Amino acid sequence: MTCHIDSADTDADGFYIYGWYIDDGSVKLSVFDPKGNPLSFELKKTRRPDVHEAFPENKREEIIGFKLVCEGGVQAKVRLRFYSASGQRDVPVTLIRNRFGKMLYCFRTECVRLKSVLSRDGIRAMVGALWDAVILRGADPYEVWCRKNRLTRCKRREQRAHSFSYEPKISIVVPLYRTQPEFLRRLADSVRSQTYENWELCLSDGSGDSSPLSSLLSQLEKKDDRIRVVRNHEALRISENTNRALEISTGDFIAFADHDDLLAPDALYECAAALNEDRTIDALYTDEDKVDPEGKSYFQPHFKSDLNIDLLRSMNYICHLFVVKREILEQVGSLNPDYDGAQDYDFILRCAEKTKNIKHIPKILYHWRAHPDSTAENPESKEYAFEAGARAIQAHYDRLGIRANVTQTDYSGAYRTRYELQTQPLVSVIIPNKDHTEDLDKCIRSIEAKSAYRNIEYIVVENNSEQPETFAYYKKLEQENKKVRVVCWREKGFNFPAINNFGVSFAKGEYILLLNNDTEIIREDCIEELLGYCMRPDVGAVGARLYYEDGTIQHAGVVVGLGGVAGHAFVGFPHDAVGYFRRIIVAQDYSAVTAACMMVKKSVFEEVGGFNTDLAVAFNDIDLCLKIRQAGYLIVYNPYAELNHYESKSRGYEDNEEKIARFQSEIEYFTDTWSDFLKKGDPYYSPHLTLAKNDFSLSL
Repeated sequence: MTCHIDSADTDADGFYIYGWYIDDGSVKLSVFDPKGNPLSFELKKTRRPDVHEAFPENKREEIIGFKLVCEGGVQAKVRLRFYSASGQRDVPVTLIRNRFGKMLYCFRTECVRLKSVLSRDGIRAMVGALWDAVILRGADPYEVWCRKNRLTRCKRREQRAHSFSYEPKISIVVPLYRTQPEFLRRLADSVRSQTYENWELCLSDGSGDSSPLSSLLSQLEKKDDRIRVVRNHEALRISENTNRALEISTGDFIAFADHDDLLAPDALYECAAALNEDRTIDALYTDEDKVDPEGKSYFQPHFKSDLNIDLLRSMNYICHLFVVKREILEQVGSLNPDYDGAQDYDFILRCAEKTKNIKHIPKILYHWRAHPDSTAENPESKEYAFEAGARAIQAHYDRLGIRANVTQTDYSGAYRTRYELQTQPLVSVIIPNKDHTEDLDKCIRSIEAKSAYRNIEYIVVENNSEQPETFAYYKKLEQENKKVRVVCWREKGFNFPAINNFGVSFAKGEYILLLNNDTEIIREDCIEELLGYCMRPDVGAVGARLYYEDGTIQHAGVVVGLGGVAGHAFVGFPHDAVGYFRRIIVAQDYSAVTAACMMVKKSVFEEVGGFNTDLAVAFNDIDLCLKIRQAGYLIVYNPYAELNHYESKSRGYEDNEEKIARFQSEIEYFTDTWSDFLKKGDPYYSPHLTLAKNDFSLSL
């Protein structure tokens, strides 16, 4: 019987145990105290996709994660007994701390931490840490994160005293229009508080002759000679207004800010630091959050991906703070009034066309003020901006000569791209199969019945089936559908990479669609959606959005490093969930996608040597994607290619110890091979988000 206890602990009311087991349909669980007396408990079952990754031959529903809760008293030790039709297994569990012991342990741990903070950062920092430990216990997670990651006074002093070998001037350009004076004052104060001092603040007042800002602007000019103002006699729209500020700027780099927002005190310092590390950077952007009208409460942090061109074509995820080299500005031109409302989006897209050397600084350095009139608080207040956004993306494709059509989605500010197929290349669908003809039949019939794309061939890789009716089905299938060819893999033992490599060797198509036999396409344009992206010269492979049988998310991209190795994003989320900043529902680049449904250029597959046969069961698709990325191609997740993935498996049970040993060896092989990548972190996933869960929640 295969089972495992992950963790156990106590609280004031009792104890709880986390773990998992594989259920053959007959497993039951009991708990006993040290004297052998049975205890009453509640068992909360959960999905464990990480365990399923280790035991892919088991059906998803056979792998049971659980949280066992037992109230009514703390035990020093307990014994879990797993019963099944084949026998039983006892697992002793030590609950290390009773209530008093747990309190003592927490107290000692906190004392050690505070002592370390005192010796390293001084008494003021220690008091702040004590505040975090006591006052913020139970607070909002982002509030806790902010406290832990705040810029200390000591750090501010260090940054102010630091001299860079390269100190570019950064011009912050801001259009004003009847701005609330207090908001403008706070913006100016946030700029004047920067720890990097080679800046200028260029303000253009587009309020017209009756501007209510005249007096305040004069005060700001007198207060700091780095603040420059252009006064306009006529009322200006946002692009013209920003361009007037650009005209008076003299900086080596240009930063864009809104008139009611705030810069973090180290925003420009971090930009300068990045430019000193790499003098070839042409543009930078940072993470951001929102701040309430009073400027006191921060919320909704956006921890962004590194440069992600397909995400940028789906939404303006870059937004603030965006900083660009003057030479790039001169190449692309100033803001275009034709895209007012999305003028910054259009500008960023034009910059991305001129350079790929755009650096992401994964720090919250910009605070977007949310008040009733702002887009941050009420996106529908600027619906015209979202229409302009669609036009900006369309113009971007037109400039690049890419045949594509852009439409708005049901979610404001999120866009969909449909690529026009200029040709209809042959797509070779590779489907490994062992028995399970019902699954295979459903998979092929779904394509035949639903898919609008017809230039397809099917290569079914027969993998040591044992049932005579399977071969009868193959014969009938080939007779009824001339696009189907069954090829036989005769090596013993399950090796997913070798089976697929064998299947691809028979493919005649320019494009390979790797497909599990337990998948079913949902929409008629599924193959066109995959093909549209895959036909781009910069793309190597494309993945789909997959659902479990109950409609919840099974795959929406892969985060490398999740769970220690790699894991699917947003597993178990509801069918209609949008995810962290809509990342379930928009096309974007990822480091990897699952081979349960992956389209790849045959030429690229051959260029990187296909699948690695040393990874017989686990992580071979992740390894393939990373090799494709290493060769210079993008991996795209396209949520509009949708399939159900039933996850029935054609493999039988093996010896448990053998499976565990095999899985562990594949983990070690993968982590050794890609150790540098894992150390640096997935570029499409923020270092501030957890690797313990797949929900893009904060790492605290």
